[in-house]
Amino acid sequence: MSIFVPGWDTFPAKLWEFYSEYQLNTLTTLRADGRPHVVPVGVTLDPEQQCAWIITRDGSRKVRNVEAAQHGADVALCQVDGPRWSTLEGRARVHRDVESRDRAIELYAARYRRQPTPDERRIAIRIEVDRILHGAMLDG
Repeated sequence: MSIFVPGWDTFPAKLWEFYSEYQLNTLTTLRADGRPHVVPVGVTLDPEQQCAWIITRDGSRKVRNVEAAQHGADVALCQVDGPRWSTLEGRARVHRDVESRDRAIELYAARYRRQPTPDERRIAIRIEVDRILHGAMLDG
């Protein structure tokens, strides 16, 4: 296992490649009682804003879990494809503004090669990634 603290200008090429593939991730947040809540999500990396984005529906359990943390919620995002795996760790915050939502949708559409279904309750979760773990298959 390798641990990488992101310097977005030195992000390993194999990780960029891995996070540009059509892969789903899991998002782990914590419920109020401390138990983990794990759900599948689409994740996009944003080198321009140096963060990761998730689009979701307002009021979902993941949104409520993130908002319950006063200064952002510690979260983990995991992507697995056979022996290749990576976990992004960081602090998440909910964004309801149009600019953030549209940025998250734009990146989602590029990675997953489709526009998400229109939804008036769509919002974005922004993750400030502070640590990346990955298996040996993604070294280099």
